[in-house]
Amino acid sequence: MSVEEIKAASRGLRGALPIQLHEPEPQFDDDVKQILKFHGIYQQHDRDIRGRNQRRYIFMVRSKLPGGKLSAEQYLLHDALTDHFGQGDLRLTTRQGIQLHGVIKGNLHGTLHALNRALVTTLGACGDVARNVMTCPATFGDPVRTELQAVAEEITRHLFPKTRAYHEIWLEDEAGNQTRQTFDDNGGGDGSDSGSSNGEPPEPDPIYGKTYLPRKFKIALALPDDNCTDVLSNDIGLIGLVEDDGVTVHGFNVYVGGGLGQTHNDPQTYPALALPLGYVPRGQVLDVVEKIVLVQRDFGDRTDRKHARMKYVVYEWGIDAFRAKVEEYLGYTLAPLQPMPPLAVDDHLGWHLQSDGRWFLGLYVENGRVVDRGEQRIRSGLRAVVQRYRPHLAITAQQNILLSGFTAEQKGEVEALLHSYDVALLEELSLVRRHAMACPALPSCGLALAEAERFLPEVIDRLEPIVTELGLDQEHFSIRMTGCPNGCARPYVADIGLVGRTLGKYNIYLGGNLEGTRLNTLYRELVSGVDLPSAIRAVVAAYVENRHDGERIGDWAARTGVAAIAAQVAATVEAAVAAPVA
Repeated sequence: MSVEEIKAASRGLRGALPIQLHEPEPQFDDDVKQILKFHGIYQQHDRDIRGRNQRRYIFMVRSKLPGGKLSAEQYLLHDALTDHFGQGDLRLTTRQGIQLHGVIKGNLHGTLHALNRALVTTLGACGDVARNVMTCPATFGDPVRTELQAVAEEITRHLFPKTRAYHEIWLEDEAGNQTRQTFDDNGGGDGSDSGSSNGEPPEPDPIYGKTYLPRKFKIALALPDDNCTDVLSNDIGLIGLVEDDGVTVHGFNVYVGGGLGQTHNDPQTYPALALPLGYVPRGQVLDVVEKIVLVQRDFGDRTDRKHARMKYVVYEWGIDAFRAKVEEYLGYTLAPLQPMPPLAVDDHLGWHLQSDGRWFLGLYVENGRVVDRGEQRIRSGLRAVVQRYRPHLAITAQQNILLSGFTAEQKGEVEALLHSYDVALLEELSLVRRHAMACPALPSCGLALAEAERFLPEVIDRLEPIVTELGLDQEHFSIRMTGCPNGCARPYVADIGLVGRTLGKYNIYLGGNLEGTRLNTLYRELVSGVDLPSAIRAVVAAYVENRHDGERIGDWAARTGVAAIAAQVAATVEAAVAAPVA
């Protein structure tokens, strides 16, 4: 069956999942594998294991954490679960969630049940619904960011699937009693008997219907001075506008149609930034978000999943026609965008003073992988800090983590504790490493064509001395790598994007920016992984020779264009070859 047929026949995301969950086979069939995604689970296999009849099925479980927020107890539970049920590490995601990798089928129920008892859900973390709603994680004591967090939670509750399937399958005990509610208590059904277990029609879902959305749907919030969520890369981007008092969010400039995934050699697919829809007062934001979702539900492409994201509706209709349809669903007209300054960005790393006089620490996590490797034991170090000080935590869209609530006296203690585990603090990071990011790719992701997370650190190791040699060690620019063109690490808005094309080869894109306001352009195709550092060095050397005063590398690339850059690179290389040897 097609994915649309599977969803329609699933009886509210049940299908054969409750039956196959208890069967001895280590995997689910293809139909149930699609339904699993709505429950926050991906069926995968270890692609490092090769050979006939050698497939080892494993599962990824993704927690849904609006704004990346979680308590010390919730973090410690994730940490414990990866030892008990997972592969011994945690993965912080670019959508502010946490992934447990390496869970086997027989441990899925125990994993989700334990997360629920800590008030963490996985419902809608994957699948054709609204995914984790992102917002600035640095809300600690900041009334504006606290308000954006509240909006993210409101949107999350409003857009939860209404099916009781999640509760029935994962959260009820053998007697059918629900053991504890999760964050989705307003979205996972009303607690009444749905009748679905005996074949009767499932409970209705007024937003998603029987077939949910044509494809995944992403929502993010930001502020003009802090676009740390790459807001324009989302289906819906909400940019908060603040009253003159500096503490009240009066409304949002709304953008629609962002999305960075594409398919190699398919011109009908492309990355896109969201376009301006209009201004929405704070009190109308839920209504407007819902109606945008309904337009995508009703008009998104359900015949071709590669062409199913809302960006294709927006760009092919045009923003005016899309706005008119949203206003038709709303029954009122949207106000035009309100003036706002250009978007800026902050990754929130290092120490920051909170409004209550305490401090939060932004801690770098390379490619989001919380793991102990040799002397560098970031997982153990994080656990030690969280166990001792019980901070509040938040995951960033750059796959890093914030810990809050420290006194001034505790700052030195925390740094010393982290150093005892060889955890790098902000001052010890090169800028090229600080702004680098990769998706998981191999060995677990079934879509990966090439390495990313396991390979990018090697690339950065080779680039650090090059950047220093060229006098750019104080230059802020981003390098992002993905193992396929779907763009989970948002490479298409990076200064330098590296996208897996096939095993060991990458396409290079140039001309994005840290603020996430500009797409980059394909510069070179099928560059061998071993040649990436030298290829990037040639580009950076041409930048040094040809930039304007104060011009950053992404701005130079966007101004110059990839054809001219290729010519400049060739001239720079030729000059270097012709130069006399000292």
